[in-house]
Amino acid sequence: MSKTAALLQWIDDRFPLTSTWKAHLSEYYAPKNFNFWYYFGSLALMVLVIQILSGIFLTMHYKPDANQAFGSVEYIMRDVPWGWLVRYIHSTGASMFFVVVYLHMFRGLIYGSFRKPRELTWIFGMLIYLCMMAEAFFGYLLPWGQMSYWGAQVIVNLFGAIPFVGPDIAIWIRGDYVVSDATLNRFFAFHVIAIPLVLLGLVAAHIVALHEVGSNNPDGIEIKKKKDPKTGIPLDGIPFHPYYTVKDIVGVVVFLMVFTVIVFFIPNMGGYFLEDNNFFPADPMKTPPHIAPVWYFTPYYAMLRAVPAMFSSQFPGVIVMGAAVLIFFALPWLDRGRVKSIRYRGPKFKVAIAAFVVSFFILGWLGVNPTDFLGKVGSSDLELATLLARVFTIIYFLFFLLMPWYTSSDREKPEPERVTG
Repeated sequence: MSKTAALLQWIDDRFPLTSTWKAHLSEYYAPKNFNFWYYFGSLALMVLVIQILSGIFLTMHYKPDANQAFGSVEYIMRDVPWGWLVRYIHSTGASMFFVVVYLHMFRGLIYGSFRKPRELTWIFGMLIYLCMMAEAFFGYLLPWGQMSYWGAQVIVNLFGAIPFVGPDIAIWIRGDYVVSDATLNRFFAFHVIAIPLVLLGLVAAHIVALHEVGSNNPDGIEIKKKKDPKTGIPLDGIPFHPYYTVKDIVGVVVFLMVFTVIVFFIPNMGGYFLEDNNFFPADPMKTPPHIAPVWYFTPYYAMLRAVPAMFSSQFPGVIVMGAAVLIFFALPWLDRGRVKSIRYRGPKFKVAIAAFVVSFFILGWLGVNPTDFLGKVGSSDLELATLLARVFTIIYFLFFLLMPWYTSSDREKPEPERVTG
């Protein structure tokens, strides 16, 4: 036995290294017909690693102090060797994380990856999404710029709109009666330690749950139902390694090319990745003319603004905004279709998901802009942007609420017995 084999055997006697490698890579059989949409799961994992590594280097120079936070970011950008690069990698990675996760979620929608037996995998994925939103929110305050400060002020005040307990919750989140040094320290602790630990645990649970039931595929067929009687290997499956590890490397290379172009040439992305107002230090005495969250929150922000206040309280809007996120958890039980994949779905589902995607994009566009940027509706005081936001918020929710009807009554095509390649 060679020294390498002896070392491996020594490790295996104390830790399941080889068995884990086999269970999750070399002997994990995935469907042979993965396509372009199956890049984004591995890309999300890669971006998570990028964010953790770049975040570690940023914390070496960042100071979570209200008097020094903005200056420490400027110090990183101007005086720390390659600090500007690490900062831009982290800021670009935040937005690209949401890009790949949104595409990953969309793939789940069109191919039915939330359906039985993957309900728990979907729930873990949605919990990851909630953690990402929390991580982005807590990290947004850390540069202590104008938009960071006032964006955090607005979001925390939304919790204060909750009847009875809201004001106490808002004070607990801020650690003070206003956004202050105490808030910055709390958000730093959540962003750097608490949320990443939860996020890593959920990612591990998501992958383990996925590999327990097996991956879905563009046909929505369970490959475990058709196995070789002698070997027990799925007839339509191939080992994840080396076939899909090589395929994913191609996706990683293409992604990193796009990522690098953004980091080196357009890190601000026209103000969508890094807002212009955030290059000015936080000033509690000066409110920016238009406060809006980062682009990946704007669809929900548009819904919040679309709902009329009740008794001078924004709580109804908070309810709608929260429901817009949490309703994804119900998808496995709302879909009554007989097939999973959009390839075999009927016209009702295709129209519904197209309307959902359009509504999400338009709500995102409306959320970026002030409510008066389109003018008023005729002689009414109602802003046209607010009216559109209300219409598309209704369309957004109808996609979910009507799903039991249009999926059960749709004209679907029969699924094939085997994957079609």
